Amino acid sequence: MATCPASGWRADLVLYAALAANLGIAVAKFVAAAISGSSSMLTEGVHSLVDSGNQGLLLYGQHRAKRPPDAEHPFGYGRELYFWAFVVAILIFGLGAGVSIYEGWKHIAEPEALRDPLINYVVLAVAMALEGTSWTIALREFASAKGEMGWWQAVRESKDPATFIVLFEDSAALAGLLVAGAGIWASHAWGDPRIDGAASILIGLILSGVAMLLAREAKGLLIGERANKDVVERVRATLARHAGVTAVNHIRTVHSSPDRVFVAISADFDDAMTMGAGETLIEEIEAELKAQMPILSSIYIRPEKAEDAEGSIPALRRTA
Repeated sequence: MATCPASGWRADLVLYAALAANLGIAVAKFVAAAISGSSSMLTEGVHSLVDSGNQGLLLYGQHRAKRPPDAEHPFGYGRELYFWAFVVAILIFGLGAGVSIYEGWKHIAEPEALRDPLINYVVLAVAMALEGTSWTIALREFASAKGEMGWWQAVRESKDPATFIVLFEDSAALAGLLVAGAGIWASHAWGDPRIDGAASILIGLILSGVAMLLAREAKGLLIGERANKDVVERVRATLARHAGVTAVNHIRTVHSSPDRVFVAISADFDDAMTMGAGETLIEEIEAELKAQMPILSSIYIRPEKAEDAEGSIPALRRTA
C-alpha cells in the first residue's frame, strides 16, 4: 500500500459515481417493486437507498475531516471520517440487512400473488450496468493504491475507508442483484412466491456480513492505527544515519487522518553532544523526515537513554 492515499478528487470521484448510480437505481427498483410486488426487488431498492445515504455521509465526513487544527483539536479533525465510516457500517447492518431480512420473512409468511416479472428483469439489467460501472471505478482506484499487497492485506492496511467501503458496498450490491434475479426467476419458474422472500433474506445476510467486516475495520481506524510498516522503517533508517544518534529506542505512530501521521520517537543521543547541538540535530532530523514523507504531520523526538526507554531495542545501539 502506498504510504500516501489517493488524491482528494479521485476519492471524491469514487463516492460521487457511486452516489449517482445508487440514487437512480433506487428509484427504478422501487417502481419495479410496486408494479411487480417482488419482495427481493423491494429490498434491493432499500439497499440502494441506504448505499446512497452512506456515500453522502462519507462525502460529508471527508469534508469535515479537512478542517485545519485548532485549539480544541490540535491534531486536526481527520478522524471524523473514521467516525462516519463506522456509522455507515451500522446503517448497512441496521437498515440494509434488517429491512431485507424482515421483508423476506414477511413475504414467506404471507406470500403475494406473482405478477409479470419483465419490469424486474429490465431494472436489474440497468442496475447491473450502473453498479458495474461504479464498482469498476472503485476497483481501479483501490488496485492503484494497494501496490504489491494482496487484496485482503490491503484492506487491513488501508487508512482511507472511503474507497474500500464503496468497493465492498458495490460488490455486495452486485451479489444482491444476482440473488434477486435468481429469486424472481425461480419464483415464476416454480410458481412459488416464497422463493422471492428467501432471496430477500439471503440479500440481508450478505449485507450483514459486509457490515460486520466494515465495522471491524472502521473501529480499528477510529481507535487509532499505526502507520504502515514501511513508514516506520524509513523513519528508523533516517535516524540511524545520523552519527549523533547512538540508538533508536522505539518509534510509535498513529494515523490522525488518511493523509496525516503523528510519530513519537525515543532515541539515545551521544553523551558528548551539547544541548545546543542536540537541539540542532533534532531539528535537522525533523526537517529531513518531513521532506521525505509529507504524510508525517507531527514529529516528536525525545532524547532518552536506551536502558531507560520502554520498548527499546538494544540491537539498534550504535557501537564505536
